[in-house]
Amino acid sequence: MFGGGGGGGRKPLDYEELNENVKKVQYAVRGELYLRASELQKEGKKIIFTNVGNPHALGQKPLTFPRQVVALCQAPFLLDDPNVGLIFPADAIARAKHYLAMAPGGLGAYSDSRGIPGIRKEVAEFIERRDGYPSDPELIYLTDGASKGVMQMLNTIIRNERDGILVPVPQYPLYSAAISLFGGSLVPYYLEEEANWGLDFVNLRQTVASARSKGITVRAMVIINPGNPTGQCLSEGNIKELLKFCFHENLVLLADEVYQQNIYQDERPFISARKVLFDMGPPMSREVQLVSFHTVSKGYWGECGQRGGYFEMTNLPPKTVDEIYKVASIALSPNVPGQIFMGLMVNPPKPGDISYLKFSAESKSILESLRRRARLMTDGFNSCRNVVCNFTEGAMYSFPQIRLPPKAIDAAKRAGKAADVFYCLKLLEATGISTVPGSGFGQKEGVFHLRTTILPAEEDMPAIMTSFKKFNDTFMDQYDGYSRIIQYYITPSVKT
Repeated sequence: MFGGGGGGGRKPLDYEELNENVKKVQYAVRGELYLRASELQKEGKKIIFTNVGNPHALGQKPLTFPRQVVALCQAPFLLDDPNVGLIFPADAIARAKHYLAMAPGGLGAYSDSRGIPGIRKEVAEFIERRDGYPSDPELIYLTDGASKGVMQMLNTIIRNERDGILVPVPQYPLYSAAISLFGGSLVPYYLEEEANWGLDFVNLRQTVASARSKGITVRAMVIINPGNPTGQCLSEGNIKELLKFCFHENLVLLADEVYQQNIYQDERPFISARKVLFDMGPPMSREVQLVSFHTVSKGYWGECGQRGGYFEMTNLPPKTVDEIYKVASIALSPNVPGQIFMGLMVNPPKPGDISYLKFSAESKSILESLRRRARLMTDGFNSCRNVVCNFTEGAMYSFPQIRLPPKAIDAAKRAGKAADVFYCLKLLEATGISTVPGSGFGQKEGVFHLRTTILPAEEDMPAIMTSFKKFNDTFMDQYDGYSRIIQYYITPSVKT
């Protein structure tokens, strides 16, 4: 007879018996709004899913060259077909052979737990070209998207509930969810909306001091550059101050740089935290511990479903790297097609290659369209009553502030909803536009936002913004003539 029998008691996977950290996790991007949108879609309503940065789901076409290469890698027997050169360009054929030579077992075999060495070398060469400083492939790990790398590093850093991670607010909820899951403490630092989501270092120092006074050991700081959901690009000066701050406060810097290709203002280019750190020289360039993340899911690639990513470690002790390798080995191998996509992203066709002109035209077209869509959406929001939106300098999101009337806030309370959730649900029901309430990312008390991607097809954008404006006007009329006095955290130069 087996022990512990009986049918009347709670079972280990009954909800009440689950790991409390699992129950604490919240992920607004796939939260209440998304579930309601999915229900409405099943009922036959047309839904525009702008809640997730998922470019191909909203109509972005895949880049041709990488798909050709991976298709040949997935079906290597095609390389033996005498007609293969009639279908695939010679450089795609050569690149497929290049990657298959790195993976003797093909795409169906496990790779090194850190990723295929040859592709890690390609990533290191990309980083050196970008930053002007050598990169060590042994300190680069390929992962199933950047999210897996972020979770692995947070799991390594967090020891118990007294360990704190500084996270920018508004923040991408991966961080709050993972910190809850691993049993740590989120320490929010607020970005300044009136300064285009810039940093307030006085407030940052006060935040750390306050957390430490409560017994929290602040161990790491997250930056998201370009910002999600806020769309800003950090200046070189901001990054220098951040690195000095981490140096003086003894913090690991986790640099989420997955949107580095998504830049829409030439005067505010992307600069990596790693480059700025090495430009600063010793002692900081030798002392500040930095982990940087990148992915194939964003930029003009948008290959979210391929799950390709990497993280690079700077100034971590060899014994720590060994422990990270050990934990990576538990999962055996990152997916191999995703690794090849990463190799292709960091080593795309070059001038003179057969596929270069087509690749260049495709990538440029996508990026220029995203730039136009960012402007269309920003201008559209700023033309609406009681809506104010900073320009999206980078990434793929708009994060407008919605100045909700007191009557709307009261109605939300009566409905048992957060005020921005109430607004976003009404928007969804009326228009089919599925967004994410700002409360899912964190925001200052009494200030309300929503996040939407800028990814809907460019030709659909005017109709979407017209639909939003019509809904917003009706909503504001319904909940009375709310004064348009400038208050809270509005940028003075932005139209209200």
